Amino acid sequence: MGSPSHMTVVGGGIGGLAAALALSRLGIRVTVLEQAARIGEIGAGIQLAPNAFAALDALGVGEAARRRAVFTDELIMMDAVDASVVGRFPVGERFRQRFGNPYAVIHRADIHTSILEGVQGSALIDFHTSTRIEKIAQDAHGVTATDQHGNAFRADALVAADGVRSVARQTFFGDAPRVSGHVVYRAVVPAADMPADLRVNAPVVWAGPNCHLVHYPLRGATEYNLVVTFHSRYDEEWSVTDGSKEEVLSYFQGIHPRPRQLLECPKSWRRWATADRNPIPHWTAGRVTLLGDSAHGMLQYLAQGACMAIEDAVTLGEALKASGLDVEPAFRLYEQSRIPRTARVVLSAREMGRLYHAQGVERLVRNQLWDGRTPERFYDALEWLYGWRAEQALARPRRVDELLAA
Repeated sequence: MGSPSHMTVVGGGIGGLAAALALSRLGIRVTVLEQAARIGEIGAGIQLAPNAFAALDALGVGEAARRRAVFTDELIMMDAVDASVVGRFPVGERFRQRFGNPYAVIHRADIHTSILEGVQGSALIDFHTSTRIEKIAQDAHGVTATDQHGNAFRADALVAADGVRSVARQTFFGDAPRVSGHVVYRAVVPAADMPADLRVNAPVVWAGPNCHLVHYPLRGATEYNLVVTFHSRYDEEWSVTDGSKEEVLSYFQGIHPRPRQLLECPKSWRRWATADRNPIPHWTAGRVTLLGDSAHGMLQYLAQGACMAIEDAVTLGEALKASGLDVEPAFRLYEQSRIPRTARVVLSAREMGRLYHAQGVERLVRNQLWDGRTPERFYDALEWLYGWRAEQALARPRRVDELLAA
């Protein structure tokens, strides 16, 4: 297939920008196609674990992200029914020494901007907004992406970072997103509107029956990110809409007054009916490969969606470098390196959601899981996730199909 001089990236979110940056650092010209009218991110806060900072550093934008992030002191889980502490784990100096990087929280717009600054600093990256790709076709010489106006964008290869409802995923693999039935409400509130006793420098999870709440500081603790999740009583389809305070309140009966008061804080909400993707053994088709949510859309319970997309971008760049910029072996090496790891995160996130939302006897079992656990045991349990390094990104010697057949 040969070396690409020009590649298309579909999607200008965190993963798409990270991919464009990784490709441009190899001297490849990149065209980024984004459906939104302006470059930016919707949403609120996200969490950045040490593996995300390792990936951001590999892209040359780690310091820009650090300047905008809030470095947290702990990770805390509370029982939303009786307001007891389930577990709290320090993520200070010992944590940083163990994993080589901090744990932080950041506004989605700020992490997007940190990567975008790197993209804008490259003369090799061309960005098109208001460009919704509706068709992707390839031949022996290249890939053509066609937008809603019939405009065709031609390149040697294409990276699809176009989200859970990916056109490329549907075109080349044909499977549907898995709608979870879990609804997420997100809001950002001024610090002054947060209850004083909940202004904690930590991501705090209040785990309840079929629901949970999360809060943490943003932007120098001048704002707080607030996320609530519940199991919907309706048949949901993946969507993002304005939310209703009345709907939120209806799902949080029987919750202790201390976390329940958070539901009164936001002036407005955004509502996500969530979906993830079942893992698949391949996500490359010829000159087209998937990245981020299009490859491995995941539920939010491990706070790793953006982290995995940035890791993908770095690994794609490493695979191209290791393959002498030959697309076919590079894409194969990329998916072999990423599929087992991202599938583990997808499946682990589903299980973590079950733990968050446990009720009855399962709730008691969940609370015992963290009882008496030392920070070192906590760190050991997360080594597989937080210990990722760019220099080890390609350490996957066997093919996915060989592993599945073993």
